[in-house]
Amino acid sequence: MAETLTEGPDLHRAEALSLVPKAEAKQSMKDFKSDQEVRWCPGCGDYAVLAAVQGFMPELGLAKENICFVSGIGCSSRFPYYMNTYGMHSIHGRAPSIATGLAAAREDLSVWVVTGDGDALSIGGNHLIHALRRNVNLKILLFNNRIYGLTKGQYSPTSEAGKLTKSSPMGSLDSPFNPVSLALGAEATFVARTVDSDRKHLTSVLRAAADHQGTALVEIYQNCNIFNDGAFEALKDKQQAQEAVIRLEHGEPIRFGLPGEDGLGSQGVVRDPASGELKIVDVAEAGTDAVLVHDAHAESPGTAFALSRLADPETLFRTPIGVLRDVRRPVYEREMTGQLERAVEQNGKGDLSSLLAGNDTWTVVG
Repeated sequence: MAETLTEGPDLHRAEALSLVPKAEAKQSMKDFKSDQEVRWCPGCGDYAVLAAVQGFMPELGLAKENICFVSGIGCSSRFPYYMNTYGMHSIHGRAPSIATGLAAAREDLSVWVVTGDGDALSIGGNHLIHALRRNVNLKILLFNNRIYGLTKGQYSPTSEAGKLTKSSPMGSLDSPFNPVSLALGAEATFVARTVDSDRKHLTSVLRAAADHQGTALVEIYQNCNIFNDGAFEALKDKQQAQEAVIRLEHGEPIRFGLPGEDGLGSQGVVRDPASGELKIVDVAEAGTDAVLVHDAHAESPGTAFALSRLADPETLFRTPIGVLRDVRRPVYEREMTGQLERAVEQNGKGDLSSLLAGNDTWTVVG
């Protein structure tokens, strides 16, 4: 059962980072830039995410040698080359599994996974959901550009239905995944969404993810200006964004849209008393008391899941961004370590050579 946070995740920052050695000297963004040439297409949203992560890393106060980025395959998966930390450019879809082994074996590391919508949700879908449900101490950054960029523009698991691409010239017949909904359905303990071009918001979400104990999934809407340019324009255009974006803040009423008489958003999210479902209303008509207050620490993921379903999959209007869920549950590797220690106490240390040899081996002499 999830343990509800009553005073916010900041209380657990020291615990989250307690096992990772601290940096001996003050660090800057420059310390986390590698000497590798950044090779993404000019204008790619990955640049903004890279800059935000490099700028945020010094806040952790951790030794660079105790931070590791693991990626799979895709444009975003070049990320480890550009971070002056340890890293691994692994195989398609398997980054969560490799990172799980690393985090389980080395609790003194801060382990980050960088993946894309194709890498994570197609061939890697199985690995992703099991990392989430196990609650391994990983931070997963899922770059979602709703297209396959590295292989030149095929539709991906998050492309909208009817999407015209090189692999779907008559329109995609697939229904897209909603990564946030998927993560909540897998009982992830931390789920958030942000946008590549909103540096302040992106950094605040990264900070919350880093503070979290367990698996934190952050979906980042990221623009591919070559094969899917403007996919998230509704969320970035200043005029449209007021009507399109629902900014979630724990403990605050869920309101958005043009300012009403009280200066807050004129539209709000309420729970329909008849059906129990969430719906959008004009606050002036429904009343401020009817507006739902966001509780990111609610034990049940039900309301967070309902919030994740408000967005129109085609226009992206009513898209919630921010932390949808942040709860506590036992962390997998600590439970595993405890189990191993109890086994040694009860049975003593095992002999690996004897275990591997078993009873059906023999030695050839002479």
